[in-house]
Amino acid sequence: MLSVENPAAELDPLINACELEAYPGEVMERRIARGDFDPENKRFRVLNPRGTAPAIRLRPMAPRRGGLAGRTVYLVDVRFMNGKSFLEEIQGVFAERFPDVKTVVRQKRGGYTEDDPELWQEIEANAALVIMAIGHCSTCAPAVAMHCMNLEERGIPTAPLVTSAFTDLVRAVSHKAGVPRLRFTFVPHPVSGKTPGQLRDYVRGADPVAGTPVIDGIVQALTAALTVEESATGELQRPVPPMLGAHTEDELHTMFRDAWWSDGLPVVLPTPERVAAMLGATRHAPDEVVGRMRPTQTQEDWTYTVEQVAVNAVMAGAQPEHFPVVLALAASQVTALHSSTSGFATMVVVNGPIRHQIRMNSGLGALGPFNHANAAIARAYHLLSRNLGGGAVPGITYLGSQGNPLNYAGICFAENQERSPWEPFHVQKGFRPEESTVSIFRGRTFNHMLEIRAKTWKEQLLNMVGGYTPVPSTGLTLLVEPLAARALAEREGFKSKDQLAHWFHENSTLPYETYWDYQLVVNYIEPLARKGTQPFASYLAQSPDSRVPRFADPKAISTLVVGGEKNAYWYTTDFQYMTTVRIDDWR
Repeated sequence: MLSVENPAAELDPLINACELEAYPGEVMERRIARGDFDPENKRFRVLNPRGTAPAIRLRPMAPRRGGLAGRTVYLVDVRFMNGKSFLEEIQGVFAERFPDVKTVVRQKRGGYTEDDPELWQEIEANAALVIMAIGHCSTCAPAVAMHCMNLEERGIPTAPLVTSAFTDLVRAVSHKAGVPRLRFTFVPHPVSGKTPGQLRDYVRGADPVAGTPVIDGIVQALTAALTVEESATGELQRPVPPMLGAHTEDELHTMFRDAWWSDGLPVVLPTPERVAAMLGATRHAPDEVVGRMRPTQTQEDWTYTVEQVAVNAVMAGAQPEHFPVVLALAASQVTALHSSTSGFATMVVVNGPIRHQIRMNSGLGALGPFNHANAAIARAYHLLSRNLGGGAVPGITYLGSQGNPLNYAGICFAENQERSPWEPFHVQKGFRPEESTVSIFRGRTFNHMLEIRAKTWKEQLLNMVGGYTPVPSTGLTLLVEPLAARALAEREGFKSKDQLAHWFHENSTLPYETYWDYQLVVNYIEPLARKGTQPFASYLAQSPDSRVPRFADPKAISTLVVGGEKNAYWYTTDFQYMTTVRIDDWR
């Protein structure tokens, strides 16, 4: 066993072997700690932009006791894509090769990230082994890893199965969660859409990472004796050196880029003087902890202070007057760089007097790069999410399959309250008009409509949202030019944003069969419906010839008024409202 007092000294070979599984920034800091770099004796010195990662508590894996003879193996489907069919093919191969092994295929209850204590207790009571599948996306692959690590801690040997597209991701997740040698078996990607015969070939074929037969890898994972590293306990600290240095500014820019601390573009170097000036814009102490952030549910929380937020605000080119807005965004604890294969992006909307005080744009070109405050606040939010929230390393903490152009800096604008016929968004959320707030939305897609046609606007609007997937993570946020807003209010009779939201809820519907055939509805909504969660349980109980609302909750449909009154334009977006934070609390 490793000593709790100084596990790092005994784990140096393990740390080195895991460097490719860690953040590039962590690798840089380890090298600084080992003396490869000496920031104290460099000419140019800046503050470190990184947040504080939690210590890694090493967890030993469950002991293995040899062969499979007479054992029971549960093949657990986490309910993603073709997992159950794939496990049934593994069950068939087990029946041929290990006739004295009992196999049980079970679907875990709930969504793939949800725990299933009853099933785990049943497995434990039967002294069984577990094969779990399938890790097939940026959140379900870590979920498979997390479930298996928790089972290992309960003394249950596991064989987690993940497709080869998520190799680096799950190795990094298991490393940071304290089981760096979790025994993954990788299979070709994708598993979705494959026939039983193709899945059978996967089982009989080679692991594309290890090169050995998949079925042999599964057996080895369940039976081979533990190594020293797999039995390790103790704690690994991950200190962040406060200062960084280099001989030239160009070297610092290269360091920031290579460690993924920037967005690929040059940053304003966070010198002590610049950071001090930023800190002068808030009454909060530099060492005050602002919050915690993580790129996905299955990743780890990083903490960050006011000073660490200030470092990233400087890097983004923000001015001190912008800093209370940036701090409020950091206090939301919502990442701007949510890691999903879907390529989520973030939209930030500011309401209240601060819009004018820092000269934000709510009018002509407000959604574009034409205003310093809008652009700098947006970039600061993305940099702090990257550096303080442990996100944005492709393949590890960012998995957007195509990416999203909005990930460059997202969208940040002020609502055009003065030219709107409706109450401001923050007032809808319970704040007073004189309060300044920032609201956060998450989504992927924008659709544009040129004008409000008197005869056909209803059909046009419904067509614009016709491709939005009806799952809880899909919202509807309307970005309405002031001319269009007044046309809706005065000509079409929508006296409030709530009335418009209810219209979309009631009129944007899908045939029952189509709704329940969406793969994501099957993965996310059907488990909720079968647990009795409303309104989804009612939707499931409807007649097959009925229609189901695309947007389940009209309160989740948002409207924002923005634009310079040049034409009655619209954007419909699938962005979902997340939260609103008072900026005044961070002045």
